[in-house]
Order: sequence, then structure tokens, then C-alpha cells
Amino acid sequence: MNSKSPLVLVSNRGPVTFQPGGEVRRGTGGLVTALTGLASYRDVTWIASAMTDEDVAMAERADGQSFPVRSPEGREYRVKLVASDEEAYDRFYNIIANPMLWFIQHYLWDLSNAPDIRRNETEAFEFGYNAVNEDLARAVLEEIEDIEHPVVMVHDYHLYTLPGLIRRARPDVFLHHFVHIPWSQSDSWRVLPSMIREDIYHGILANDIIGFHTRSYRRSFLQCCDDLMGMEVDHEAGVVHCGDRDVWVRNYPLPIDSEAVQAVGRREATRNFEAELLRHRRDHLILRVDRADLSKNVLRGFSAFDVFLEQHPEFRERITFIAQLMPSRTDVPEYAEYLERIEAVVAVVNHRHGSPDWMPIQLKLRDDLEEAVAAYKHYDVLIVNAMFDGMNLVAKEGPMVNEHAGVSILSENTGAHEELGEYALSVNPFDIQELADSIHAALTMPRAERERRHEGLKSIVTARDPGDWIDEQLEDIRRKEATRQLR
Repeated sequence: MNSKSPLVLVSNRGPVTFQPGGEVRRGTGGLVTALTGLASYRDVTWIASAMTDEDVAMAERADGQSFPVRSPEGREYRVKLVASDEEAYDRFYNIIANPMLWFIQHYLWDLSNAPDIRRNETEAFEFGYNAVNEDLARAVLEEIEDIEHPVVMVHDYHLYTLPGLIRRARPDVFLHHFVHIPWSQSDSWRVLPSMIREDIYHGILANDIIGFHTRSYRRSFLQCCDDLMGMEVDHEAGVVHCGDRDVWVRNYPLPIDSEAVQAVGRREATRNFEAELLRHRRDHLILRVDRADLSKNVLRGFSAFDVFLEQHPEFRERITFIAQLMPSRTDVPEYAEYLERIEAVVAVVNHRHGSPDWMPIQLKLRDDLEEAVAAYKHYDVLIVNAMFDGMNLVAKEGPMVNEHAGVSILSENTGAHEELGEYALSVNPFDIQELADSIHAALTMPRAERERRHEGLKSIVTARDPGDWIDEQLEDIRRKEATRQLR
């Protein structure tokens, strides 16, 4: 691959969205965070779905072509926004991508009760999921029409059928697909009707390279190709043989931009939040920063804190648990109900253990980066107890700016655990007593041991940056292209 040749990125969410009055906002989500580094690093055209009415208007104004845009952080991108039929997008997003695929890949279905797959779901896949994938594929094909041997980097679970569409139209294209969430084991995929499952697997296997965050997710994908599709798989080499094509399956753990996180820590808004936090800080501070997503396991985290206070009353009125949670997918009934349960559990714990001048849990339902980083700087314990997670960058961001040699409690099922588990306190996310015991162990840990663990976490987090993550993938693209040209 020529280092100067343009790349085409395609994802559901883009780097920016347009608001009424012409305001430009940064796109939300961890995927956008991950990809902004790539878009800054190379000449990239970023193709994404139009999310707002203003996005649609901008797409129409550009007559379907890509156009330059500057983000609120001052970064410049070339974007192409694709407007899909409103009903098709609703089916794509709210019936198939979320919750169906998200729930499968995070093991969230209570299979004795759900899902019930009927004509509504099969039609949503055909006329929603596939329709939006076709819209974005068409935009990609237009963008690469005059490019020889183009490279297209596809992202996440929203676009599993897109690569097959592009491959059929342009056999010469190089397709790389990165999946930002876990890849669950074979039996979880049997929830899907075989026709839908095969469409998804044939679609993603049209790529030349498929990337995941961890070795574990890579192994699961390879085993699924073996178990569900009956394909010839080289598990050791990480290769799926698809007829005359070999698909490479790799893992590229996503790092953070540690300098950018530290820069946020120096902002005036962050310092203001920090001053307010320190005015009310007790002897000890526990922190979690998450989306209010079912996979994040927030309820068990609060239940464990409840158990901890019950078993260790000496910490009452000396400790605060700050939970900064961003409401997520509130138009999906399961998520709206989950948020209500979170608020109810917090109320119970605060009533049971609180006093007139002390509230054990401070629940903050908002997404504020400066406020989160202010809290990162002063926690004693950082809890990341997701049931299953793609990476969870909070586990990497927190230690980078923490000033108290804070201890990380990390679920063994997070993607970050593969890298950070040696220096964190590892927990089974379903074991509430173990989490309560780990909170006590973290708070009573000798200072020297806290510092050893904290320095270990920082050394791992700073060993790679987003440029390394990008370079690893681009190097594999170059190597894989070379094998194709030898044939």
C-alpha cells in the first residue's frame, strides 16, 4: 500500500454531527474517539450515516459528495454523510444493531424470555440492516470509483454485510474491518436464524483482514467460523480459508492518547470541577465512569458497595462513591428500564447507609469529559466491572492522570484486562462479594503496593499510542496486499 494513497473509513457514526443553527458537535462514542487519531494521521475520507436533520441537509447541500469540516477540537476531516430512509434506519439501529447484535455479542439476552424472532425481525434485517449497509456501500463505491486498488477500513457491528457488497462490485478493493465490541462464542450466535447468521458471516468474511481488541475475541471468531460456517480455519496462524481467498484475523488492542488525556486535566473547566470535588471529598473516593449500558454491570457495582458498607461500618461517612453515567439508548425499552433500576438502587443504598450530612453514592447522569477527568485525578479506587466489554478505555484513562496511586478493580471480562490485569485487582463481574472484598483490599492496601500497581498500569498504558495502533493495522494491510500480488 502506498503510504500516500487515500484511505476510506466507513462507520455508522461520523466524527461530527451538525446541530440547529449550524453548530458542529463531536460525534459520540468510543469508536469516534478511536478513529479520530487515524483520520488525523492519514489522508482519509470518512463516510458515515447522517444522524440529524442538519446532517441530512449538509449531505444534500454537498450533493452526495465528501466535504471538509472542522471539529470543535480544531481537527479537520473530509466527510461524506449518507442519509438513509428514516424507517429503514430505525429498523437497522433499533431492532437489529441495538439490541439484537449488541445483546448477542455481550451475552445480554435472557434466553428463557427473549428474543422472540418473528417476521418483524427478519424484515428489519432485510429492509433495515441490509438497506442501510447498501446505502453506505454505494457511497463507498462512488468514493473509490477512480482509485486503483483502494483501501477501505470498515468499523464495527453496524456494517457486517457491507464488505460483501463492496467485494462483489470491486474485487480489487482491500477491505479491513475492525470490530470494537466483544466477539461472543458460537452458541450465542445460534439465536439468529441461519439465513441472517450466514449473511452476517459471509459479509464480514469478504474482508481481507478482520481485527479485534483481544486475543480472546479473535479466538472466538475463528471458532465461530469453524463451528457455524464449517470453514477451514488455521487457528494458530489466525486465517480463515474462504475458497480462493485467505482472511487474516488479528488482534490490535486499542491504546489511548495519554497526552490528550493529560491535556484535558489541565483545562480550566477541569480545574474548576476539581476544586468543587476537593471541597466535599471525604477520606476515600471510589469512582466509576461509564455509559448506563446493561453490559457495564452498574447494578452489581452498587450492590457490592452496599455489601462493603454493611461489612465494614468503620468506613461510613469516610467514603464517597461517585458514579458518572451517561444515559444510553433510552429509546430501547431495556435501557430505559435499566436506568430506572440504577436510580432505584442508588436511592436504597443512600437511604440504608446515609446520614443527614453524608450521601454514600453520588449519581451523576451526564457526559462531561472535564468533570470525569477531574474525578480521575483524585480517586482511591476505580471500578470497571463490566460483564463483557470491547476494551473500556476508562481503565486506561484513569491511571494516566490519577494523583493518589489509585487502585483499579477490573473485571476479567473487559478487553482491557488482557493488558492491565497484572496490576489491577481482578474480579469476576458476577461475584458481588468478591467485588466488595476487593474494595476493602484496595482501600487498606499499603501505599508502596498501591504505587507499584499504579506505576505498572501507567507503564503499560504509555507503551503504545493511537499511532502505533494505526501503524500495526497499516503494516498488516501492506503485508497482506503483498501476498495477494504474488498470486
